Order: sequence, then C-alpha cells, then structure tokens
Amino acid sequence: MELIISLLQQLSVYLVLAYMLSKTPIFLPLLNISGRFSHKISVYILFSLFCIMGTYFGLSINDAIANTRAIGAVMGGLFGGPVVGFFVGLTGGLHRYSLGGFTDLACAISTTMEGLIGGLLHSYLVHKGKSIQLFNPMLVLAVTFVAEILQMLIILLVAQPYEEARALVTTIAAPMIIANSVGAALFMSILQDKKTIFEKYSTTYSRRALNIAERSVGILASGFNSSNAEKIARIIYEETNVGAVSITDTEKVLAFIGIGDDHHKPNNLISSRFTIDAIQNNTIVYLDGTDKHYQCSISDNCKLSSALIIPLQVGDKVIGAIKLYEPKRKLFSTINMSMAEGIAQLLSSQMLYGDYMQKQMLLTQSEIKLLHAQVNPHFLFNALNTISAVIRKDPNKARDLIQHLSQFFRSNLKQNIETVTLQEELEHVQSYLTIEKARFSDRLEVEVHIDDDILSRILPSFTLQPLVENAIKHGISQLLSSGKVRIFNEPLEGGQRIVVEDNAGVYQQPQEEHLGLGMNIVNKRLTNMFGNTASLNIDVKMNSYTRMSFIIPNKAN
Repeated sequence: MELIISLLQQLSVYLVLAYMLSKTPIFLPLLNISGRFSHKISVYILFSLFCIMGTYFGLSINDAIANTRAIGAVMGGLFGGPVVGFFVGLTGGLHRYSLGGFTDLACAISTTMEGLIGGLLHSYLVHKGKSIQLFNPMLVLAVTFVAEILQMLIILLVAQPYEEARALVTTIAAPMIIANSVGAALFMSILQDKKTIFEKYSTTYSRRALNIAERSVGILASGFNSSNAEKIARIIYEETNVGAVSITDTEKVLAFIGIGDDHHKPNNLISSRFTIDAIQNNTIVYLDGTDKHYQCSISDNCKLSSALIIPLQVGDKVIGAIKLYEPKRKLFSTINMSMAEGIAQLLSSQMLYGDYMQKQMLLTQSEIKLLHAQVNPHFLFNALNTISAVIRKDPNKARDLIQHLSQFFRSNLKQNIETVTLQEELEHVQSYLTIEKARFSDRLEVEVHIDDDILSRILPSFTLQPLVENAIKHGISQLLSSGKVRIFNEPLEGGQRIVVEDNAGVYQQPQEEHLGLGMNIVNKRLTNMFGNTASLNIDVKMNSYTRMSFIIPNKAN
C-alpha cells in the first residue's frame, strides 16, 4: 500500500505537469489523429520525454525502479501508431537501460513492447473507422493494464537472477499496474477535456461565423453605404453579443449599433485617433481597457472601455473599418477577437465581389449599347427610306410602320436590363422584321415557330435581333430572288436549341474564328450566362442555308 501511495504521489506531479502542458500549443497536435509526418514527429518527441520523465519520477526498489514510464509509451503508440509507438518505447527503454540494474534489459524490452501495443490498437481502431475511441479513458486504462501485465511477465522471463525478479514482481506488480493504468486514464481524460473545449470553441466560432456569412450575403453587393453598413452592423451585434459595433468609411461613421448609440451617431466624422491610425496604417488596433484604455472622444459618460478596430480592405485599398466595443468590466473573449478578423475579411470579400459585379453590370450595359449603336444608324436610315417610299402609296401602312419603328426603339431603350424572356425578345424581333418586310416587299418571307411552353425561358437581352439582322444583311440582301428567314426551336436532351436560319447560304466564316463584333458580343453573353455549351454556332451550306443557333439549357427555366 505504501508503494501504491508513493507512486500515486509521483503520478500527481506527472499529471500536474501534463495538465500545465495541455494549456499550451504543444498539445494541440494531439487533439486530432493524423497521418502527417509532422504530427508523428510531435507525438514521438512529446511522449518520449514523458517516458524518460516517468523513469526519473520512479522509486528505487532492490536495484530496480518502480515507475510510470509505461504511460508515455502506451500513449505514444495510441496517438502515433505502431512505428511511432515502437520508437517512443524504444527511446524510453534505452534510457532505462542506460541507468543499469538487473532489470535494465527486461525494462527496455517491455517498454518497447508497451509502445508497440498502443500502436497496434491505434491501427485497429483507425482501420475500423473508430479513431474517436482512442480518446476514451476507460479504453486507455484497459490497454495500459494489459501492457503492464506483459511488462511483469517479461521481467520474470528476462531478468536474472530469477528469484530476485520474482520477488521484485511480487512487490511492484500491483502498485505499478494500478498506478500506470489509472494514470494513463487520467492523462487521456485531460486530453479529452481539452479536445471537448476546443471542439466546443470551434463549433461556436463556426456557427456564429456561418450565421453572419449567411445573413450578410449580398447586402454589400449594392454598395458600401450607410444603409447597408447599418444592416451588417446589426447582424454582427446580434451574433457576437459584444457591447457595440460600428462601421466607418475613411472619413465618417456609417453605422453604430449598441451601447453608446445615444452619442455615437452615424454620419459624424471619425473622431478617434486610433481609428484614423488603423485606417491610415492598415493595422489592427486593440484597446484592451487596461494597458491600452479606450476613452470615448465624444462623451465622458460613455460606458465603453475597450475596442477592437480592424481595417476593411478592397484589393490594396483600405476603405473603412469595423469596430467592436465592450463595456467596462467586460473584456473581449478570444472567440470574438478571432471572429472579428474573420468578419473583416468576409466583408472585404463581399465588397470586392460587389465592386466586381457593378463593373460587370456596367460592362454588360456597354456591350448592349454597342450592339444598339451597330444596328440603330443604318437600320434607322433604311427604315426612314422605306417609310418615305410607302407613305406616298399607302399612308395607313406608313403609319403602322412608324408605330413599329417607335416600338422597336422603345424596346431598345428598355433592353439595358441584362436578361429578358424569350417572348419579350421575339416581340422585339417582330417589330424589326415588320419594317424589314416592308423594305424588301415580297422578297422577304418570315416564319416563327417557337413552342409556347418555352416562351418564359430567360436569356440575355438583345440576343435574337443581331442574329436576324445578320441573316438579312449578309444573306437575304445578297439574293436576287426571294429570301426566307425562319426562327424555330429544336428540343434537345439538355435544353432547347434556338435557330435563326436564312435560305441564302452565302455567309462567309470570318478568319481566325472571330464572329465579328456583334456576333462576338452575343456569343460572349450567352456563354457567360449559360456556359460553353450554349455558345453561338454557325452552320453554312453554300447556296442553301445559313443557320445561327444557341442552346438555352433546361436548368435556365
């Protein structure tokens, strides 16, 4: 009993040291089972040291040492696998061998075997997909119990003289088996608690971060302004439970939510030099309320005493800051400090995306206007000439043509929007074709066969008209006989093919696969919206037909 108490006393020192180390980053690699080489090296070094420490903490008995070395060997195997366990045990065993005594060889062998036993259990559980069981204290107790029994048997078989070995085992077997088994279970319990806290922390962080990301998505896409900043600040305030949240641009406060909102007003100029420094130097400023005290520059009665200021950056440019505050007698939690940096990166990314989308929208509008600019001048010239010729013969028809011309240009003005339905696009084309049919008189025939159930499909605006214009300008107008333009759809497995066909077949494929400016823009907008499968396709059979087609995928419904 005295030996058990003495070993447990030594074990207490051992476990206190383990607990202290668990508070440092040294133990972090142990919280997850990994096959990485760096992980295995960390496990080997750490538990080899525990092996050696267990020997030094042991008690000398009859030229032998009653010790807690087995804990390091078994745990090394459990966390590192058979190879690591073997080398941890071998290292601890060689150290014990260097100290001499009639059990030196037996202890070297048994310690190596204990590490290997832990490693084999590691391989078995990982192979079965039950690696979480490696953190079970009761399982660790059981495997250490078996490993210590094996050690006693090896001492009996290897140590000489046998009588002394038997007497030693009789004395130390029960105390060492109990102390090492209980000690290993307690050691694993420390790690299990650390793992539970770490996972709870990670879960809390992830849940809050995901909630903020989900609630804030798309808000800043429409711009970095007071209205959007207030929405974001309120979301962060509700999810982090800090004292207050503020968002600024480089000059003024855009939003302030929380304690102190009676005097921290939006649209006021930034008065804190710390905020100005954070923006100008692009650095995080933390005023902890003790060593660096936050003092409100607006009101002496402000209840806020600590602040975390993080710049908001779009590309290489700082455009503002996000500020989190805590009141007096409440410090920032580590989770909120870490999350604040993540929130700043999230908002910066959203603003960068919003800036990109605005530029993309401007580019799209420019492309549409460029298509309009291509068609409008010569089409207007031809249309006016046609109406001028018709007005003498048939004033009523001329009036109708003027209405269609008006409708066509009115539709052009509306088509600065990026997408329209197929029906809206066809109505726009019909206005164009009515005027062209009057111009060509009986030389132009038009057929439109589009299934009713696909008229609601969405496609880029101003897509069909350039194709129809191309069919007339580069096809029908080249014919001496009558021409025909067909607009129809062909059902495919993955969508609907929309085809614009003329019966001229005189279209010349441009060099270097360029479709011409107008066709290139149409093709680009189709592929941007639907992917490469929707790209513009041109099929020409000389003196027979020219077909320009594209695909609207079914998913675009």
